[in-house]
Amino acid sequence: MQIQETPSREGAAPAPLPSALGSGPSRGTQGGGGEFGNIFIGIAGMIGAGKSTLAAALGQHLGIDTYYEPVADNEYLADFYTDTARYSFAMQVYLLNRRFQQHQEIIWRGRSAVQDRTIYEDSIFAKMLASTGLMDERDYRTYQQLFRNMSNFMCKPSVIVFLDVSPAASAERIRARSRDVESQIKLDYLHALHAGYEEFAASISKVIPVIRIDYERFATAEEMAEVIKREYMDASFMRQATRFDPAR
Repeated sequence: MQIQETPSREGAAPAPLPSALGSGPSRGTQGGGGEFGNIFIGIAGMIGAGKSTLAAALGQHLGIDTYYEPVADNEYLADFYTDTARYSFAMQVYLLNRRFQQHQEIIWRGRSAVQDRTIYEDSIFAKMLASTGLMDERDYRTYQQLFRNMSNFMCKPSVIVFLDVSPAASAERIRARSRDVESQIKLDYLHALHAGYEEFAASISKVIPVIRIDYERFATAEEMAEVIKREYMDASFMRQATRFDPAR
């Protein structure tokens, strides 16, 4: 398990991602969350939206554990971007497994936490890969069945914060962080991904409270904490449902 210290806050431009992105949490207080009580915050959004930076800042500001997307030690990532059709299924199963491990660890620890990209978002990428012919239909059906079976053992996050950015803004932020493996991502791909996130936000909000944020400009952790508090503590914002089904 990798332990990652968190930076202080978002700046006016995307900050560098944490140097060691792993499956474990950063340092947090016992329980944490302050006036929220025990809270599990999921940060959702496009590639380059600013999820990791906001998750780190919120983790430090609220004094809670922070879980990062498995990037640095993802042994499929380079192969996936080089030959997407060949490695799409392996990549999605790898990510689903790692994020399920994270998700369950958050629940088992019983501490407040913020997670950089939720397990539910993987279904957006899998569906898009299947619809564009980059994942075999048989593999996609297997992925859906696996997700459904795993979802029977998952407790839902308290709230999902959806960072809404345009495909153009996503492309600019990807260029700014200069990851070699992401250099081949095309704008058309980001447009398709954005459409998938729109569908995701509408669907998941029937299951889990969603706070949608216009994230074309970066906000501070303090501002975001206030938004989350205002919306999350509003009882009328809560929705009742059983499970998010990625096949819908």
